[in-house]
Amino acid sequence: MVTEHADAPGRGIRMPETRRERGREARQTAPRRSLPAWGSFERTHDALETVLAQNGIRDGEIVGLRHTRMAASPWNFFRGGAAIMAADLASRPSSGIEVQLAGDAHVLNFGLWATPERNLAFDVRDFDETLPGPFEWDLLRLTASLRIAAQVDRLSKERAEAAVEAAIEAYCTRMREYARMPELDIWYDGMHIAHLEEFFQPADRGRLRIRVEKGRSSRTSRGAFAKLTDFHEGRPRIIPNPPIRSALDDAAQTAIATELFASYRESLGEERQVMFDRFQQDDVVRQIVGVGSVGMRVHLALFEGRNGADPLFLQAKQATASVYEPHLGPSRHAHHGQRVIVGKRLIQSATDVFAGWAHFQGHDYYVRQFRDMKIVPRISFLAPRLVEFATACGATLARAHARTGDPVEIDGYLGSGRAFARGVAEFARAYAAQNERDHAQLAAAVAAGGVPVLAEPE
Repeated sequence: MVTEHADAPGRGIRMPETRRERGREARQTAPRRSLPAWGSFERTHDALETVLAQNGIRDGEIVGLRHTRMAASPWNFFRGGAAIMAADLASRPSSGIEVQLAGDAHVLNFGLWATPERNLAFDVRDFDETLPGPFEWDLLRLTASLRIAAQVDRLSKERAEAAVEAAIEAYCTRMREYARMPELDIWYDGMHIAHLEEFFQPADRGRLRIRVEKGRSSRTSRGAFAKLTDFHEGRPRIIPNPPIRSALDDAAQTAIATELFASYRESLGEERQVMFDRFQQDDVVRQIVGVGSVGMRVHLALFEGRNGADPLFLQAKQATASVYEPHLGPSRHAHHGQRVIVGKRLIQSATDVFAGWAHFQGHDYYVRQFRDMKIVPRISFLAPRLVEFATACGATLARAHARTGDPVEIDGYLGSGRAFARGVAEFARAYAAQNERDHAQLAAAVAAGGVPVLAEPE
């Protein structure tokens, strides 16, 4: 098993039937039929208190915007409520079959981006919460997100159930295939754009290609440079858009260059350091991103290559303890930026060449390219294609788990019947209802003035 707690190479080798039997034995600890047994009576925490408890690690000046965004809809609440679901999952029996969890595997945390060879690959894209943990937790979060996304877009109950079933079936089918594959074949497997198209109906493939080709050219450092910068006193500068992008003075920018990015450079391999050294920092702004991430310290930096026409945008984002650590134990990585990047490299079939980590002014960060051909569909685009997209997500999640766990053991737990699929589908339905109640609790607290908010910028 390749996780943070892996033994030395060559140890722990077991025959497939022994491994499969271990998976079957895990059903005694976490019966598949018990997966739907969800109700608020199982809670060991208050959802609103769990959300507010996270504010201590965030920038207090803008944390109200997080509450505003989470209160906007049950979908936004779910996106920002990974800590709530982590506590809920930990309150239930688990299989104990360990993989490297993506940690926040909701449907919009899957998408396309560029491999180092500049091919577009479909993969998991968010690793802020990554940590070794029970494999089913990622799948439960994915399927719950499909139910909630379907409700927000007013899809029929039948369509929502079909999307959930498609994700589960794709996961189980692909895991069964991985259980028979050689290890290196699993590690080298990936889903490129041509493979992704196969999940969609022929009539939708043309729309997907148009959307992908538009993103391939615009969602790059050059595209960001054209859209987000102008020139001031002969120097390219990122255009401020407070509070989304806020300018920093020269002293702050110098500190970021000499401390944050100097620290980041040390996390890169020697060959990547040589490449990074060919760029110089031109500008840095403070940035606000996402829903659950609002209030985390984020910097967007513009670098320029030595030929003067080669922009590079890097995003440095604050990394804190995974929401799963209170329940699964601390990461073996004391640096949380390193935890994120190591998890990213374990899970993804190919990873950004600039991915690394840094420490700055008492906080851990991870660094990656900004908009590196990253194409993430909106819920409105996905709604009529949710079943097809859910299938791609389920297959991709299976590959991630097969890389970092034991596909034979997982397949042994899943079995050949419908018990696991029925249990996960029922959990997704029940948890979507729980999420609506939790969202209503936050919305009521905001309306009553008990939770600070900040107006959404125009």
